[in-house]
Amino acid sequence: MLTPNKHKPSYKVWIEYKGKPVLGKGGAEILKAIAKQNSITKAAEALSMSYRYVWNYLQKIQKAVEAPIMETFRGGKAGGGGAKLTLLGRSLLEEYLRVESYLSELLAEQDYWQVLGLKTSSRTRLKGKVLSMEKDQIRAKVKVEIKTPAVITAVIAKEAVEELGVKVGDEVQAIVKPTEMIIGK
Repeated sequence: MLTPNKHKPSYKVWIEYKGKPVLGKGGAEILKAIAKQNSITKAAEALSMSYRYVWNYLQKIQKAVEAPIMETFRGGKAGGGGAKLTLLGRSLLEEYLRVESYLSELLAEQDYWQVLGLKTSSRTRLKGKVLSMEKDQIRAKVKVEIKTPAVITAVIAKEAVEELGVKVGDEVQAIVKPTEMIIGK
C-alpha cells in the first residue's frame, strides 16, 4: 500500500521541436558542462563520457533543431581549441533548466499537493470572495475579501486562475504560506 511518506511524484522533462525530442536531462548536463568548461573534450571528461558520445549527442541536437547550438574553435600550436554555446544553445539550456526548476519546486511543495485534495491545516485557509482580478500575459492579480473582514491580494499564474475557473464573485479559499499566497476553489 502506498503511503504519503513512502511515495512521491516524479517527472521527466525534455524540450521538443516540431514534435520531436531535442533536449533532456543528459543533454542539458552536456550543454551545462560545455558552457562551464568552454570545451567539448573537458566537458566530456567532467561528465565521465567519451568525446565521441558527447559530439554525436550534440550533432543529434543540432540536426533536430536545424541550427547550430555551439561554436567550435580549432586549436593550434599555441594551444587547444574550444567550444561555446550559441544563443540557441544557451536558450535551449535555460528553458530546460527553468522548467526543471519550476517542476522541482512544485513537486517539493507540500501545500500544493494539499490544495489538490490532501489534508491542510485550517489555519492556512482563509475563505473569502473574489472582488477583482487583473490579468496580463503571465500572471493574474486576484483580490479576495476574507470573512473577517479584510481584503488580501494574491499574485498567481494566469493559467492557475483559468484552470480553477476563478471569476469575480466566486467563493474561494486563500491558502497562505509564509512566503506567498495561492488560490484554491
